[in-house]
Amino acid sequence: MDRISQLPDELLLNILAMLPTMKDVVETMLLSKRWQFLWVMVPRIKYNDKLDSYSKHKYGSFSLFVDKSFSKHEAPIIETLLFKLGYVSGYGNIQGWMRSADKRCVRELIIQIDTFTYRDPVSLPWSLFSGGCRMLVTLKLINAVLVDDFASPISFPSLKTLSLKSMKYPSGEFVKKLLSNCHVLEDLVVEQCNNDNVNIFTVIVPCLKSLVMKTLTPIGNEAEGFVIDAPSLEKFNILHLSGFCIFENDMTKVVDANLVVVDWKLWKKLGSIASFKRLYLCLPSSKDVYPARSVFTSLVHLKICTCETEWVNLLMRVLGDSPNLRALKLDQCHPLRSSEPRPCWNPAWNEPSSVPECLLSSLETFEWVKYEGAEEEKEVAAFVFRSAKCLKKATFNIHSKNSVKKGEVIKLFSSIRCSPCQLEFR
Repeated sequence: MDRISQLPDELLLNILAMLPTMKDVVETMLLSKRWQFLWVMVPRIKYNDKLDSYSKHKYGSFSLFVDKSFSKHEAPIIETLLFKLGYVSGYGNIQGWMRSADKRCVRELIIQIDTFTYRDPVSLPWSLFSGGCRMLVTLKLINAVLVDDFASPISFPSLKTLSLKSMKYPSGEFVKKLLSNCHVLEDLVVEQCNNDNVNIFTVIVPCLKSLVMKTLTPIGNEAEGFVIDAPSLEKFNILHLSGFCIFENDMTKVVDANLVVVDWKLWKKLGSIASFKRLYLCLPSSKDVYPARSVFTSLVHLKICTCETEWVNLLMRVLGDSPNLRALKLDQCHPLRSSEPRPCWNPAWNEPSSVPECLLSSLETFEWVKYEGAEEEKEVAAFVFRSAKCLKKATFNIHSKNSVKKGEVIKLFSSIRCSPCQLEFR
């Protein structure tokens, strides 16, 4: 311990910042006089009543600890302030804690409420949005309620990353007001829950670069959904179980796109797709995914989920529109629905005239995760082996106990491939 104590304050504070909770940090003051006052300057503060033992002994003791330790903290800049509230006494004086945070230079604020503990919703104070946290760069909120004060403005002049998971809002208009006042926002994550009071979640953020939009449970109402207006978007990940999603612009800067939807018919067709470099699709239909005669001129990495009955049609369409594709991955990302028929292979695809340009000139790697050896899968594998003239490596993920399927792939590969290509199994 003496050797550690001789280290400079900056290094010791970094060590303290890596401890699990603020309780662990404060307890280091008992080590020696050298450590007695170091804890008040630690740059990352983490309160987690699931890891601490206060609430098990006396109701409110966790809250009392937070009040005392936070009031004595003196670091000029707080890099991270984390509240994970799980036990009954963990709720405490969150209104007061937020008011105290308003007066500090907090860069990252994370508030996570355990809904299994709190049956009543936990509301966050309006002061969190009204200009107190002017230095806030990252805000992550989980399982809480946001309230509105129509007389006071929202101000997040420095906020670049915002994550809203399982939140409840006053209204859809509040969401629009919140996002419209994040003038430098670059990364947005939204995971909607049931009864969040938002019928149409509107994202109008001109500077937004990365967007994750997910509905955790089926909405059950086709009049509900997303409206996205983000012309600077470079990456989006959308998991949508029902309802609509409308893109208000062509999003010509997108390079990475993930789309997992159950019902595509209510979606507005994607505009410009020429900029896409990486694309992941899990869609129920191959029709109307994007405008006819569109071409993925920049696409180099394609991933198709094989859980839907239309995945073979979808694969062949995107391959035909991706002349420069270099990497193809097939993966059963979701459970198969036994009530639905297996996909069918169209014999016409075996004709030389139907071979996509990318297979003839650019595809170099082919990976198949959860290969099951169904008839349509054998046909697709054979088609790629036979048509991909530049293929350098093919990788199949097959259960280690299923040596029959592995043997079938080897036999198929050996009977078709004549040009050099490496075959691997995982």
